[in-house]
Formats: sequence, structure tokens, C-alpha cells
Amino acid sequence: MKKMHMLGMALLLAGFASLASAATIDFEDLSLAPDSYFRSGASTTFSSGGATFYYDAPWGDCCWSGFSYSNLGDTTTPGFLNDGSAITGGGLGGTGDIYAVANADGARLGFASPQALVGAWFTNTTYAYLAMRDGNDGNSPAFVKGPFGEGDFFTLGVHGLDADGAQLSSLDVVLANGADILDTWLYVDLSGLGVVSGLGFSFASSDMGQWSINTPAYFAMDGLTTVPLPGGLWLLGSALGMAGMLRRRRLAA
Repeated sequence: MKKMHMLGMALLLAGFASLASAATIDFEDLSLAPDSYFRSGASTTFSSGGATFYYDAPWGDCCWSGFSYSNLGDTTTPGFLNDGSAITGGGLGGTGDIYAVANADGARLGFASPQALVGAWFTNTTYAYLAMRDGNDGNSPAFVKGPFGEGDFFTLGVHGLDADGAQLSSLDVVLANGADILDTWLYVDLSGLGVVSGLGFSFASSDMGQWSINTPAYFAMDGLTTVPLPGGLWLLGSALGMAGMLRRRRLAA
């Protein structure tokens, strides 16, 4: 019992020590021309802060999904031709600051090693925001239902993934609740997702079409903070978990 207590204390101290190594992905290690965002005619990846972000372009230059990065600041133009702008007009650092923008269910990112999540900042894109606030998605007639009101919602699902891409945990970020539509950077505590090897994302909306949601399925993100889990601690924690499970089985028997 004493050995297990000491081991638990060691793990706790190691966890506190690792907080000093928390890393924030702020996308400032990427470069862009002023007032632009990343586009490619082929599926690819980009890396920032030690994480890999997946960009998908199965139809070439026509369309994209997954993650891109942007410094666009257009907060007034509706429609998909302005699908790379955050409604805040820039990243956490203000106008011209680079941030991530993601499109469609299935957007994902991966870490080089298991990470304990801390938190991140989220907001709407201009495209999604104006579609919800004004019912203006740039189309005539619009595909969206009209301005959001009582009972309407738009939520982002954030999912912790293991090394094989299987979902481990999940939480929701409210991007719109009725007519209250997010137009600032919102900090979200992600620690409840636990230790993960990647993140996946999904959307839900009260504005549904025949096959999927009508609300433009986009969000913007900045300042993703994680704590790398030391390899030895990860293996030790896994071993302790297995030992505990086996002990419970023996007691049950």
C-alpha cells in the first residue's frame, strides 16, 4: 500500500512538473501574404506547434474541407467566397493575426505524441455568422432558414481521438443559441477530453436540410494549449490502469 501511495505521489508530481511544459499552438509559425488564407488544389497537411492539420481537396480547386489557416479579416461579406474569415476580424492577436479555420464534419488534427488537453479559443466564421444572424448565405434564394431565433442552435462537437482515430471523449462548443450568435473569441476548457492523440470535429444545427445541416459548417480556432505526456509516464499510467483492472476482476471472482 505504501509503495502504491508513493507511486501515486510520483505520478502527481510528474503531472505538475509537466504543466511547465505546456505548449500553445498559435499558428504564428506559419506564413501568409497579407489578407489571405491557405488554399490548395490537392489534399495535403500542414504543421503548427508540433500538431498536424489535415486539409482535404477531393475535387481540386473547387472546394475544400478540413483545416486551413488564415489572416483574413472580412466581417461583412456573406457567402462561401468569404469562407476563410473569422467574424472577429483576426486571430487572438487582432487584425492580421493568423488563426485556423475549419470546414465540414470530419475536420481533424493529430499530435506527434499523446497530449493532455488544456484549452483553446473558438469563434464563428463570417460566412456562418451572417447566415445565422441575417439569413444571408450569399445565395439567392438562400439555402439557410433565415435569421436564428428562439429554439435555434449551432454547436461544434470536439472529440478526443486515440492513435487509431477512434473517439475517446467529446464535448460541445455552443456557437449559437437562439439569436445569441458568437462573434468574439470564446475560451473553452478542453481538459475534460483527457489525454488524446488527436482531435476530430463535428457540427449540429437546428437548420437541417434533407441530407445535412444548412448552416455553413465552419469554425475558427486559435490558441490551442496542450501538455505533452512524458512517454514513461504514459506507459506507467497504462500499466497501472491494467493492473487495477486485473485486480478488480480477481476481487470480483
